[in-house]
Amino acid sequence: MTVDLDAAFDAVAETGPLTHCITNDVTVGDVANVVLYWGGLPVMADDHEDAQEMVQGAQALLLNMGTVSEAGLETSLATGEAAMETDTPVVVDPVGVGATPTRDDAAERLVTDIDPAIVKGNYGEITALAGGAAEVRGVESVGDYDDIVPTAQALADASGAVVVASGVTDVVATADRAFEVEAGDPMMGKFVGTGCMLGATNAVFAGSMDDTLDAALASTLAYGRAGELAAAGEYGDYDGPASYRIAFLDAAAGIDAATAATDDERITELDV
Repeated sequence: MTVDLDAAFDAVAETGPLTHCITNDVTVGDVANVVLYWGGLPVMADDHEDAQEMVQGAQALLLNMGTVSEAGLETSLATGEAAMETDTPVVVDPVGVGATPTRDDAAERLVTDIDPAIVKGNYGEITALAGGAAEVRGVESVGDYDDIVPTAQALADASGAVVVASGVTDVVATADRAFEVEAGDPMMGKFVGTGCMLGATNAVFAGSMDDTLDAALASTLAYGRAGELAAAGEYGDYDGPASYRIAFLDAAAGIDAATAATDDERITELDV
């Protein structure tokens, strides 16, 4: 299967979506930059009242619980509810769910009290949120997840969201359809923040495109292709993960539909 990357990139360019991100303290700068580099406008309001007011003019909202706190969760929930009033698509990134009961409770509230358009997490996070057995250490997924496709579909069915499960092969699922996206490079896992930036990328495209599934597929493919091109040296030489991070950010800024496109079949719809 192919996605229309030309249409996706054009939609982002035409919309310039204001993308409101309530995200974790560790990667907030990279998240803001990647939103800007894809063609969105980042805003990172996290005051309880300001965040609810800001989202009223936004085209997308990212709720990332990487540094979860009671006050931060309440702000995320209130802002998510405000976004629902204007039909603004919400991307929930349940970072570290499965690691502690506090994160489990927070993630459960984010996907039940809010109506997310996309739920994005790694294999372990998606499995934990779906109620399966997952091994999550801190915010990292470890272990094997051979049933990730039906697990992602089960979560999509329960939440009503498109689910993006990131891993060696990314899985994008709805309740009745599932896709594998073959794009990316192992270097993307060598520095902190690539998961957070994928969620932000999903939000930028979801805030620009009418179809959420198309947005999830296009953004996940484009993101992986940026990682590949950076690893291939198309955006400068690198000596390790720190310099690769810079090349990757440059790739997100420089990539377009033509450079993201590939002759290979990168998206496969599964028989489910």
